[in-house]
Parts: sequence; structure tokens; C-alpha cells
Amino acid sequence: MEYVLQTRDLRKNYGHYKVLNGLTMGVPKGAIYGFVGKNGAGKTTLLRLICGLQEPTAGEYSIYGTANHQKREIVRARKRIGAVVETPAIYLDMTAEDNMKAQYRYLGMPSFEGITDILKLVGLENTGKKKAKNFSLGMRQRLGIAVALAGNPDFLILDEPVNGLDPQGMIEIRELILKLNREQGITVLISSHILDELSKIATHFGFIDKGCIVKEISAVELEKACRKCIHIEVSDTKTLSFVLDEMGVEYTVLSQTEADIFSSISVTDLALTLDKKNCKIKAMQECDESLENYYINLVGGKDYE
Repeated sequence: MEYVLQTRDLRKNYGHYKVLNGLTMGVPKGAIYGFVGKNGAGKTTLLRLICGLQEPTAGEYSIYGTANHQKREIVRARKRIGAVVETPAIYLDMTAEDNMKAQYRYLGMPSFEGITDILKLVGLENTGKKKAKNFSLGMRQRLGIAVALAGNPDFLILDEPVNGLDPQGMIEIRELILKLNREQGITVLISSHILDELSKIATHFGFIDKGCIVKEISAVELEKACRKCIHIEVSDTKTLSFVLDEMGVEYTVLSQTEADIFSSISVTDLALTLDKKNCKIKAMQECDESLENYYINLVGGKDYE
């Protein structure tokens, strides 16, 4: 598998405080990678390191195979990155077009060709002379992404892109990210605490806790782990297992009295069959573990960022 970003035992200390503590992860090319962690877990610190805003204390990372200790080469590799870290890098007293022109000048681009196309891509082509300070929060976020797209990057880093947005703003950012990924082929790394939104677009997930990656998983694998089931409590799971085996049903026994059933079943037929074998159903509930529940069960606690 080809990776856009890889980190190996990456560490970042501030005095005695360890923000990143041996972090190892990989963002596959073409992925939308959801980066999930509690407050202070180290997500933004990692993004700042990748963008060259800070230096690691130890360990290394590579961008498109170029390691960070290769000073000249890593600068060239970073030119393939567009990023919105913490807040959008925009001038509030300037229009969307003037913000784009300022970024083009900063990058030393020879002309302003392509600005109209980028603004159209993010849905800001008709903002005219309206200044960014009069934009909605969602429009500012989209302008920040537009600025990050200057220079035609193929790796986009977004730090909390839907934070504070209303439902319509979230939908607009979600659709934009999907369009950039599917139509432009841009790999996207998203740090976000809006787990429900991440579950709708991410192809891969990385869960960080106390500066370490505790789990990397694809969306396909996560869907299997979070799939719907019927949680059933009975008087005897040995009898339940015998009946479910005869029915050809997939299940997992959790204890002497509890099990999860993963296939569609006739509850009536199951209840009648168990009753004939003197096995009583005490409780039954349909379950569908969410990304949020999966994350909480993985790292513990509810105070996620």
C-alpha cells in the first residue's frame, strides 16, 4: 500500500510534558483519514509537525516517502500539502478573490489563473466584493479550504473543519471534502470531534490517546465492528447456541446468559423453539454501535475532542 504520510515513533515534548509519545500511523494515498482523539491527545500538535510549523523531539515522519530529516527534500514534499490548521488563514478585510490572490503571491505563482475555478469548486464564485468578515462561519471555512488548495496540492490537512457549523454548513463541507477526494483525487487527513460527520465520509480512522495511536482501522473493518445485532439475554446460552446453529445464524456468546445475534431472524420462531427446550428469553434489544461508542469503548471516558 502506498502512503502519503507515515510517522514512526514520533515524539514531541514541551519540557517534561509529552504531547506525542511514540506515535506511529499511516495515511494511505487516496484516503479520507479521520483522526480522532480526546482533548490534549496530540492531534493538532501532529498536524503542526507535518506542516513544518514545529519540529519533533524524536522519531520521524515521511511525506510521500521523504523523511523529515531530509531538509531540502521535505520542503519540496510539503509543497504538495494544503492545510487548514486551527483556524482558516484568511484576511477578514479582503474579498474571497483577493484572499486567493494574496495566497498566490505568497506561493510565488506566476499568474492568477485557476482562482475562479477554485472559488467555484468551494461554492464562493458569486461573493463579489463581499468581505470575508461578512461571511458566515461555513463560508469562511470554505474560503480557508480554497486558500489551502492554491498551488494544486494532492494532500489536504483539515483541523476541525466543521467545528461550530450549523447542519447546513456541515453538509456543505462534507460534500466539498468528498468532491475533492473523489473528483480531484486529493488525500484528506481530518482531525475532528464530530464523530457522526466523520463516519459519513472517512475511509480510514486513526484513534489517538495520550500521544499514541491506539487503533488504525478502515471504514469497512469499522462497519463490521459496529454492525447491527440483536442482544439477547436467556436462561441458558448453551441451548441458545444449539438452536441458532440449527437455524444457521451467526452469533457470539458473551456469557452464560447473554449473546449477540448478527443475522436477521424470526423472533417468534426463535422464542417458540427455545420455549420447547425450556430456555426462556429474559430480554432482547436491537443494538447498533456508533463510531462514538466504539471510540469511547476503545480509549475510555466521554471527554473526546
